Amino acid sequence: MSQYQCDIVVVGGGHAGIEAALACARLGAKTILVTHDINDIGRMPCNPAIGGLGKGHLVKEIDLLGGEMGKAIDETGIQFRTLNLKKGPAVQSPRAQADKDLYQKRMMNVVLEQAGLEVVEDDACGLHVSHLGDVEKQVVQGVDLLSGGTIKCSRVVLCNGTFLKGLMHVGEDQTIGGREGSSSSEKLSCGLKDLGFELRRLKTGTPPRLLNSSIDYTQCRTQPGDSRPVPFSFRTRNFEPDQIDCHIAYTNETTHEIIRNSLERSPLFTGNISGQGPRYCPSIEDKVVRFSDKTSHLIYLEPESLTSNEVYVNGISTSLPADVQEAVVQSIPGLENAEILRMGYAIEYDSIPSWQIDRSLESKPVSGLFLAGQLLGTSGYEEAAAQGLVAGINSYRDLIGEKTLHIRRDQGYIGVLIDDLVTKEIDEPYRMFTSRAEHRLLLRCDNVEERLFELSCDIGILSNSDINILSKRKGFIKNTVDLLKRFKYKVADKPRRTPLSDFFKFPGNSWSDLKAEPGVEDRFWDELDIEYNLYLDVVGEVRCVDSALFQIETDIRYEGYINKQNRLLHHQDHLDNLEIPDNIVYSEISALSNEAREKLAKVRPKSLGQAGRIDGVRAGDLAVLVVMVKKLRNREEG
Repeated sequence: MSQYQCDIVVVGGGHAGIEAALACARLGAKTILVTHDINDIGRMPCNPAIGGLGKGHLVKEIDLLGGEMGKAIDETGIQFRTLNLKKGPAVQSPRAQADKDLYQKRMMNVVLEQAGLEVVEDDACGLHVSHLGDVEKQVVQGVDLLSGGTIKCSRVVLCNGTFLKGLMHVGEDQTIGGREGSSSSEKLSCGLKDLGFELRRLKTGTPPRLLNSSIDYTQCRTQPGDSRPVPFSFRTRNFEPDQIDCHIAYTNETTHEIIRNSLERSPLFTGNISGQGPRYCPSIEDKVVRFSDKTSHLIYLEPESLTSNEVYVNGISTSLPADVQEAVVQSIPGLENAEILRMGYAIEYDSIPSWQIDRSLESKPVSGLFLAGQLLGTSGYEEAAAQGLVAGINSYRDLIGEKTLHIRRDQGYIGVLIDDLVTKEIDEPYRMFTSRAEHRLLLRCDNVEERLFELSCDIGILSNSDINILSKRKGFIKNTVDLLKRFKYKVADKPRRTPLSDFFKFPGNSWSDLKAEPGVEDRFWDELDIEYNLYLDVVGEVRCVDSALFQIETDIRYEGYINKQNRLLHHQDHLDNLEIPDNIVYSEISALSNEAREKLAKVRPKSLGQAGRIDGVRAGDLAVLVVMVKKLRNREEG
């Protein structure tokens, strides 16, 4: 029987587990990562892509805080695109196709080579807990392994993905497993129940994979990468990736008729699947039923690797029987002779409803136990990685007695993600979108270096050279804005000269337009050149300087709207700073609505701001809480 001892154990080799384990080790904790197969660390079991709308924002934030995902995709991506380029900068977001084999190997090597991090190839089957004083106070003490060994530790981060009692469906066929080719974690799920956790079944799925050489691309629309691709990581240099094309195809009425005639064989409609699936990423059979007025649906043909012949069919996730999947695929123009290499399948699994964690991602039933990823009801690599990074940082901070990291909703999409998890009723796999952030103008991809700079310095994962680069960028932006405000130019129909900064408030105006504007003093360009070259000497690439100039242009253009949001934030900050006492008994506050009493007792918000964001807590309920909290504070102070 093997015995281990460390500071922190991270369970799970997916994206959440990788970021958690690396963060713990890089901060200085003796860390063990438990995974059922070392060769599966960093595997992409579903779509071979990183980023997308809202998700790209998460990746850039992960990178700024010291995470690995951005660097990994920059080094292994095979197509890079910025989405929503025809819309405003607030909703533009990067996305990249990955060479999934290279991505997985790179992540695995980073983990195996990380100092202070040991990998144990085994399955976690239970948690050791002790009871301190009060019998109900459970404290994590270690992790039991399926092989019979034990790891003694002070903190645990669970990132089990879809492995808790995972069950895969292809038509009537059912296979126990966390994903294709992997076993399920059965005992751990039961152990969590015994510790007082409420579990819920969720469902996700994946589409079939096709043989690349069997596809007729002449009938499909080509989708190339960007001519000037932009990396995810601020640390990436000499970024000139070799890019491939993806392709677009469409379903049709024949496709939909095949699906409608086969619904009685779909586990989604026969009742064989009980887990709730993602509303915003439905299966193709779901789409055909829910959007019956649509005569076609878009699908993307995405190569999975430069060295494999597999193509991911993004848009037809399904659990239909194998023969139906084949008929569906071959009804699509360009895929008439397509050969299916791997069938699509649905997977349902146990998850932990997120009201059982606080905003540090520490669980409420068991002290010292942190949770992250699909285990908490999210969907996607990016959401999992963001939680894993925060859970890793906070498990370390909790270990050494420091205040845990909290990212506000106006600071980052990571803050939106975690606040939504701990505040809202999550009854389906949660997926990040830009529409979930009420402060979108503040949370742009172009300003992530500025808005998270102070937090990143405080966390301490980034190197001194990285911090220096971020500091120089901040200084360059400040000095350039000062120049724009100090120098003026003549605007038609205005009697007085106007600061150059106002030039960018006119729609469509950019730096190239400013260079063509008569009346701008040569001295301005001379001083700007000095600032430009000083910063260029630090970062070494014109692209990095141009990125900072784009942020300046955007900040000025949105200045009025941003000021308005800041005024609203001032009021919100007031509520977020009013903490709710831990001993408040909501059931005794008769002035609250019944729904508010129930939701508040379940979530137990830390502040009045968080209470106001809980579904079911109305403005009148919040007003009652404000009065109650102030009374309690006055009583304590008196």
